[in-house]
Amino acid sequence: MNSLSRRLSELGTVAVAPSMLAADFTDIRAEIEAVEKSGADFLHLDVMDGNFVENITFGPMIVEAIARVSKVPLITHLMISDPGKYAPEFIKAGSSAISIHYEAVESGHRELLEEIRSGGCLAGLAVNPDTSIAEFRDLLDGIDLLLAMTVFPGFGGQKFMPEVMGKVREAVAIREAKGLDFVIEVDGGVNPSSADSVREAGGQILVAGSAVFGTDDYSGAIASIRGA
Repeated sequence: MNSLSRRLSELGTVAVAPSMLAADFTDIRAEIEAVEKSGADFLHLDVMDGNFVENITFGPMIVEAIARVSKVPLITHLMISDPGKYAPEFIKAGSSAISIHYEAVESGHRELLEEIRSGGCLAGLAVNPDTSIAEFRDLLDGIDLLLAMTVFPGFGGQKFMPEVMGKVREAVAIREAKGLDFVIEVDGGVNPSSADSVREAGGQILVAGSAVFGTDDYSGAIASIRGA
């Protein structure tokens, strides 16, 4: 059982990972402390390079700064064109798990995932909404985390795509049939309304940005997304 699975087992429920991209970066320490006190189980960090996706966010220096303040594990989502080149920097920065995009790597996915693991980090595979499970199912035995995108990556605040829940259900079935050990994270348009279908499909870590940081009640938002 990997450490994400153990954490979820300890919680006894689904986990919520606020996306720091939606936080107020003018007072990021206060934002981190606030969501952690409000029940955040993980922090989700979206790294964008302006190449694989149009937007640009932050690099390893910001991840390192967040790691110094945060008391919960950091899940770093690399939306970048050359994840193999930069993953070691995000490992050193303090990430607990790093997800690379299936679509960003032409070949050698398994080797890159193993390099992330060898560096002391959990290895995740992120997949876009239109990437079928048939394309990456052979990699599922080499990951700790499957990140199912329910929007196309690049910008926050997009509408949740419920059709992706079919992919989540397929992943759950494969995991059970093969006895695999990976956690399913769902990211994109997750809010208290869409969270119901995510939990029902088998999503275990729910990423929420504006649904948390766009409210005046972080604790209530996190509890609603968790289904508490």
